Amino acid sequence: MELPTPRTPDPRSAPVLRWGILGPGNIAREMASALRAETDQVIRAVASRDLTRAQGFADEFGAHTAYGSYEELVADPDVDIVYVASPHSEHHAHARLALDSGKHVLVEKAFARNATEAQDILHTASAKGLLAMEAMWTRFLPGIDVVRQCLEDGLLGTVENVFADHGQALHPDGPQRLSDPALAGGALLDLGIYPVSLASFALGGIETVSATGRLTDEGVDAEEAVLVTGPRGGRGLLHATMTSRTPTTASINGTDGRLELGDPDDPMNLWYSPSRVRYVSRDSQTDVSWEPASREHGLHFEACEAARLVDAGLTESPLLPSAETLRIMEVLDEIRAQLGVRYPGE
Repeated sequence: MELPTPRTPDPRSAPVLRWGILGPGNIAREMASALRAETDQVIRAVASRDLTRAQGFADEFGAHTAYGSYEELVADPDVDIVYVASPHSEHHAHARLALDSGKHVLVEKAFARNATEAQDILHTASAKGLLAMEAMWTRFLPGIDVVRQCLEDGLLGTVENVFADHGQALHPDGPQRLSDPALAGGALLDLGIYPVSLASFALGGIETVSATGRLTDEGVDAEEAVLVTGPRGGRGLLHATMTSRTPTTASINGTDGRLELGDPDDPMNLWYSPSRVRYVSRDSQTDVSWEPASREHGLHFEACEAARLVDAGLTESPLLPSAETLRIMEVLDEIRAQLGVRYPGE
């Protein structure tokens, strides 16, 4: 047997939008690189509170205009959609700024600090007839469509459990924002959201949450272990840490077989990125894999999905509906509540 072929459209077939990038940090650089290399999308403008920084980014990635304020970016009539790549603490304000100026938004994950902010973004977008989509890139990758088809076709039988881990050595020597409660730091919104999102996807939602973990001296989460249950009885065993590099593996396990995402023997083949999908049957007689055409880039798939939606006049993606984004934010809120993490201003 062979695994299904991804139904993901060719990124270069997506209608061309003019993008504004809000916040030229590391993730924005990855997005800009992917857009330039893999699509025909146009990076029209970039904004930072530091005009010199914005200009350097614009020069590097061919943006037409650099702005020293976010207000100028969202007011640019030649910008169709704004990619919000600022820290988590600013997602709500910056998404609202763009939406209130009539711009569609693609907002980096986690979509906001909490579900209340997420709901406000989604309500505002709906009222204005605009797209507000979470940039959870894994959901839009071709490999995840292979997984989606396997689940739809019942290849695994009844899904019993999901195991997913994401650990990176980012604290205390990594980005300062991860240590800062005021910037909504911690492992959960940066790393833990990936296992949570995968569990929700594979289990058909999340109904109950039980979490334990440990905090940093600054009061953000350093690590969490989470048990979730889905509406059909399946369970997710999830883990994230920002203090050590873990195997970062994931599997979806059913009565008739399992899917393994990524390759634990290849540190560049991480499950949440463009990576291998392997199916092993219950009796181990069938062992087949799907490999992506390239493991480079990947963020462009979510951008092209946004472009197709905007062109079609749609305001949410069936691959990641607004209700799913909101529910995942509610799960993250519950995990933080059980760990005792509260951000200033909440």
